Amino acid sequence: MSWLVTGGAGYIGAHVVRAMAEGGEDVVVLDDLSTGFAERVPAGVPLVTGSVLDGPLLERTMREHRVTGVVHIAAKKQVAESVEKPLLYYRENVTGLQTLLEAMAATGVGSIVFSSSAAVYGMPDVDLVTEDTPCAPINPYGATKLTGEWLIAAASRAYGIRSAAMRYFNVAGAASPELADTGTSNIVPMVLGRVTAGQAPLIFGDDYATPDGTCVRDYIHVLDIASAHLAAAKHLAGAEEGTALVLNIGRGEGSSVREMIDHILKVTGHEHLTPEAGPRRPGDPASMVASAERISRELGWSARHDLDDMIRSAWDGWRHLHP
Repeated sequence: MSWLVTGGAGYIGAHVVRAMAEGGEDVVVLDDLSTGFAERVPAGVPLVTGSVLDGPLLERTMREHRVTGVVHIAAKKQVAESVEKPLLYYRENVTGLQTLLEAMAATGVGSIVFSSSAAVYGMPDVDLVTEDTPCAPINPYGATKLTGEWLIAAASRAYGIRSAAMRYFNVAGAASPELADTGTSNIVPMVLGRVTAGQAPLIFGDDYATPDGTCVRDYIHVLDIASAHLAAAKHLAGAEEGTALVLNIGRGEGSSVREMIDHILKVTGHEHLTPEAGPRRPGDPASMVASAERISRELGWSARHDLDDMIRSAWDGWRHLHP
């Protein structure tokens, strides 16, 4: 098969592209380079610069590269920004996906792996979040991802498109320093930025009903995210028309914010800094840990990397980006 990876020059997308290319898949990347970097795309992989809102470009790319499946990662993904700019998020994430699905239907592309998010669940009050946990997103970003899942499910029923919606939990780490996360909204780069400036890491709320009072999250290495996408793509290639999977991508293990920060301080040699606790951020659930049983059963996939792998590789990447 030949796979179009949208957003393939971004942080997660570049890891997915490398995993798929190394896994023997033919890949072409489409990215508007608003947050991605062309140099992240491996040599020999075609890069088309453009937006998923450009229907004619999508159709032309699919035909010219004989695309048979899409891995759709391109999206706006900052929760706070989605609250400030909801129309931007609905245009990019929902209208962009609609345009992509229309191009797929017009060109006969039969499979899609969709980058969804644990944000679709909102604030679930359960120990382990399964794919059957009710979805109740609390911000426009999560709402656009859930709407995207609905769009894809409808297209699967109407056109026989095979689909897998991949609900990411908290992504960290890097395969190599040059592929590190350049954003600052995720906990690892956020803490790295503060400690390298000699500032104490911040904890947003230490009065939750958790063992140490701080939020508990399921952290997953970006390499595991990438391998899960490859597994999903290979599965869909041999699946029946209309196959529609919804899968969590997590380790099934929770780590508190305080534990994560302590580990970062140890790895970076900044143990002299003491984290500072501040008020809670609106909308942060106390705990969000994935059940990874379904993805193991459906794809035979499980995470291979632990917190130490994530933090050490992120630290190497941070120093590469900020020499």
